[in-house]
Amino acid sequence: MQFHPDSGRQNRVNRLYPFWNYLEDGLRTGTPQNETRTGKKTLFAEIYSDVDKTREFVNAMSGIQAGNFRKLATDFDFSGYRSLCDLGGAGAHLSIQVAAQNPFMICLSYDLPAVGPIALENVSKMGMAERVKVQSGDFFVDPVPSADVITMGNILHGFGLEDKKKLIGLAYDALPKGGALVAIENIIDDERRENAFGLMMSLNMVIESPEGFDYTASDFTGWALEAGFVKTSVMPLTGPASAVIAIK
Repeated sequence: MQFHPDSGRQNRVNRLYPFWNYLEDGLRTGTPQNETRTGKKTLFAEIYSDVDKTREFVNAMSGIQAGNFRKLATDFDFSGYRSLCDLGGAGAHLSIQVAAQNPFMICLSYDLPAVGPIALENVSKMGMAERVKVQSGDFFVDPVPSADVITMGNILHGFGLEDKKKLIGLAYDALPKGGALVAIENIIDDERRENAFGLMMSLNMVIESPEGFDYTASDFTGWALEAGFVKTSVMPLTGPASAVIAIK
């Protein structure tokens, strides 16, 4: 199935737009205002119940992120590393890009069992089966695989503060000294004045999740240092997106 990034973006807009009518309710009550508002399954429960829906959703979201994945794969200095684990790796597109641009890297795409077959399909289509592996698991339940670099593409913003800190801590424990945690998000500027899209995405998390929110680079630095990381930095990607990086 061929996919154009704009179609994924439009499908997402078509689904989300009506839920924004209930933003005030979400801000007042702190409860999600998506499908669960009317007692239906959550977004992921609905999508992951059908393999075709799962494939369409995973590839659509990866298409939207394609520019960020390519830029990270080319601009981040991977020369001191040899392995990468992408937590919440969905269709393995980030892992594929990193492996394609850095032939010395071995990558692992890690996500829930429902998306494993789609990731394997993509890896096979790109001829990357020797250097991109797929592993299923739940990072809040199962051990986080060890790697020199751990990436999270639009993962942290879906969780509340305590779960954000827990994920950063799990990444810290799975990294060697000198290893890097890289989180790709629509990072909000510290003054909260410039990245309007990041602020809107944070409001979108009010609609989509019980506790999720987007964050600033300073927020991330505080959480990372608390977990034990020694330094952080920010790498601009495409549009409003950036990578925040923490070194152990």
